[in-house]
Amino acid sequence: MGSTPQPQADAGRFEQTWVLYEQRESIERLQSEVSAALHAHAYDDAAAFAIRLALEEALVNGFRHGNKGNPDKRVTVLCVIDGEHVRLEVTDEGEGFDPGSVPDPTAEENIEIPSGRGIMLMRAYMTTVEYVPPGNCLRIVYLRDGK
Repeated sequence: MGSTPQPQADAGRFEQTWVLYEQRESIERLQSEVSAALHAHAYDDAAAFAIRLALEEALVNGFRHGNKGNPDKRVTVLCVIDGEHVRLEVTDEGEGFDPGSVPDPTAEENIEIPSGRGIMLMRAYMTTVEYVPPGNCLRIVYLRDGK
């Protein structure tokens, strides 16, 4: 199915929810809509890059790890953008996980292991990265003045 946007208009605020199946065109459409909203709210190119990168990592993790590549499972994305912050919530249909169980990708013994790099990138670029119990919902926040 693709995305099913549900826009909510509010002066100075963008809020939308997408329900995605792992279809590249749906993901690209979501990324384009988020990018347009970021620019409409005067986020600079560096902020837009950081937010889009974090969103891409969250989507990949949701589809690959949360939904275990099952094409029948969805990932839902809630996006709220205003002049002060961006909040993204990415929820998959998996059982969830403990982010503390992911090995530190910068530790010498883990350099060759690809696991954990996406989480590390999100933490580097976003103000807040939190997994809502049971761990299948990721909430990431970018504060305009906090990064």
